[in-house]
Amino acid sequence: MNLDIGGITIDSAEPRQLAEFWTKALDLEVVFDADGWYVQLRSRGDGRQVYVGLQKVAEKRTGKNRVHLDLATGDREGEVKRLESLGATVGETHEMPSLTWTVLQDPEGNEFCVGSPHD
Repeated sequence: MNLDIGGITIDSAEPRQLAEFWTKALDLEVVFDADGWYVQLRSRGDGRQVYVGLQKVAEKRTGKNRVHLDLATGDREGEVKRLESLGATVGETHEMPSLTWTVLQDPEGNEFCVGSPHD
């Protein structure tokens, strides 16, 4: 096999505006901007990490995302509050024996989760 995950692309009505949320949420920077039609965000590190792409689409999101980001942290409650202050909408929190996660939506309604493991 000769494949690696290059990135995850999120459909967006306004990629540049949505980039403002995701750059702050994940401490990323814009590394490519195709005139606002496609914006690529990467870590401030060496560039080998998975990128987040924001792609302009005409249609609005309907229904639940079929793919979403799962973000991990040791401080789920703190990160959820921080992301809410950046413009995320907080949804339900779920728990299983080894993990608690909260479902959120970015400013355009794209769902993502913030989870933290526990014993």
